[in-house]
Amino acid sequence: MAKAFLVFSAISLAVVIGLGLLFPWVNWLLILVVPIVVMGLLDMFQKKHAIMRNYPIVGRMRFWMEALRPKIYQYFVESDIDGSPINRVDRSTIYQRAKRELNSQPFGTQFNVYAEGYEWMAHSIQPRNFDKMEKDPRVLFGGRDCKQPYSASILNVSAMSYGSLSSNAVQALNGGAKLGNFAHNTGEGGISDFHLKQGGDIIWQIGTGYFGCRDANGNFSPSLFAEKTALPQVKMIELKISQGAKPGHGGILPAAKNTPEIAAIRHVEPYTTVFSPPYHTAFGNPKEMMYFIKQMRELSEGKPVGFKLCIGQPREFYAICKAMIETDIYPDFITVDGGEGGTGAAPPEFSNSVGMPLMDGLAFVHDTLVGFNIRHHMKLIASGKILTGFHILRAMALGADTCNSARAMMMALGCIQALVCNTNKCPTGVATQDKWLAAGLVVDDKKQRVANYHQDTVESAVELAGAAGLRHPHDVTRSHIYRRVFMNEIRTFEDIYPAASAGSLLNHPSVQHVATNNW
Repeated sequence: MAKAFLVFSAISLAVVIGLGLLFPWVNWLLILVVPIVVMGLLDMFQKKHAIMRNYPIVGRMRFWMEALRPKIYQYFVESDIDGSPINRVDRSTIYQRAKRELNSQPFGTQFNVYAEGYEWMAHSIQPRNFDKMEKDPRVLFGGRDCKQPYSASILNVSAMSYGSLSSNAVQALNGGAKLGNFAHNTGEGGISDFHLKQGGDIIWQIGTGYFGCRDANGNFSPSLFAEKTALPQVKMIELKISQGAKPGHGGILPAAKNTPEIAAIRHVEPYTTVFSPPYHTAFGNPKEMMYFIKQMRELSEGKPVGFKLCIGQPREFYAICKAMIETDIYPDFITVDGGEGGTGAAPPEFSNSVGMPLMDGLAFVHDTLVGFNIRHHMKLIASGKILTGFHILRAMALGADTCNSARAMMMALGCIQALVCNTNKCPTGVATQDKWLAAGLVVDDKKQRVANYHQDTVESAVELAGAAGLRHPHDVTRSHIYRRVFMNEIRTFEDIYPAASAGSLLNHPSVQHVATNNW
């Protein structure tokens, strides 16, 4: 093919130049022919791509088509229910609610209701009057040692850092939280001015890098922590143990991305490579972790403090529960992140094959806390692909008090699931630090869309609860949610995830062996 290209190039140039001597206007064709010849020669002599060396010009088409494939597939090939990680039906629901467009669908469901995995909620023949129900149910966060409890919405913005999101995206999310009276989790990148400018409530997440509250050696700084938590917008503090996208994996902030602005937010030296280890240096075991949580609560003057984790080895969570009981220190909340979560960049093995999915992890955490009779000390937050009102109720049936959503909030901002979050080329200006792309995201417009999506989704959860005859979304039980496990067999969540009874892991003989081994 390379030889054929050389012959073609020589003949093409000869013909154009020859005809140009007779007909001068033909020389204009050189504008087309010469770049093609030069491009082909570059293909032949480059050493990175064998297909381009062997098939000049034509080989490039393979890479063009590869780049276009996701777009063509999304818009012309996949069905409304097959898109991944979020299908078109759910994406359309988010967009319609954010824009306050038609929030209904014609001609029945597109889902195959007889397919394995299909889920639904059991309604009642005596539903509640939606107009008389509480449209914005709240949950009070704060245990016995909390001095500044926080009344939270049942749906809040999950953790996404400034740096992974643009400044305009962060402002729009926080502005939406202000308009809709819900909370915005900062992610582990620290509290930036963009988190504060709009005045929305903040959940400050602290990861292994202790960004925003670290000393020169990267260790936790009590004085900086106390300074930041004194901000009135900071309502709760979340200690990140692990996250669903990449549990057990640390992070690297490259020197090139560590600008003076980012460095000031994270309290690091600018233009240096900063490592976030996969483990915490402020504590080394579950007991020390409890004492650290107590320290953070005291330094924050009694604000709610909790931790976030994706469940890995169950016995390690048993150890955390044991530490709570032995130290008599309890977090105000636990955020359970599912292995299907994640908005940014993660190694494919971690994203695809590590971490317990949300429903399994949430049921395990709730039942374990109940089994050791300590569930009443703390609230549970579910995080991992929460998109609709049904997803909220499904999480509550498994034990959640509130839910966090990341990708749905991004879509309310305008995210089109281009799947280029890790390239800095997000076309909608959401997940990028390119100022030209970020400028396309207008804060005043998008923050209203975030608030719209939040309000309509919370109200849909309330209305679903009413359809089931319940007074409040938190009244939903595992018996209300059904799943088809085979074509001719359905089970409730109570069948799939049998609920534990209070103290059962400590007292019941049938589980004593399992509990003792893990203990």
